Amino acid sequence: MAINYAAISAGASVASGVMGFKGNRAAAQQAKNIAAYNAEVEKNNAVLLARAKRDAEVQVRRSGQRLIGTQRVLTAASGIQETGQVLQTYADAYFGVERDVARVRYASSVEQTRSVAEQRKSIIEGQARAQTYGTRAMGSLLGGVTQGVATYAQLGGFED
Repeated sequence: MAINYAAISAGASVASGVMGFKGNRAAAQQAKNIAAYNAEVEKNNAVLLARAKRDAEVQVRRSGQRLIGTQRVLTAASGIQETGQVLQTYADAYFGVERDVARVRYASSVEQTRSVAEQRKSIIEGQARAQTYGTRAMGSLLGGVTQGVATYAQLGGFED
């Protein structure tokens, strides 16, 4: 019984193509998994940003209340009546606190929007990578089969 080197060589080429196919398919799945993980991390970051915004708002309001309280105590201790200019000073402090809270909200809104965009970007990039690996997988499989057939033909496998 003669060893058919043409068949062995062709089989090795096909096996190489199949291995490349399986490896690229696994890489495609891994790309999807990584994208999903990164998207989940960004989703969690958005939640943390919302909590940080809430905490920052509370802190700004507490600081403002302390400021207004200190102003009232000092005004009362000085004997000045709380009318006119004094009330205007309280109003300015109150509106200043509200302005600072609005700034915190705006900054948080920008950060949360960035986080959502990053989450979507991660998913889209993962899908693109997975598609690329899927295409490479098919190319590897087709290349292996083509190489196998060509090798088989070159070594005279079709001449029998």
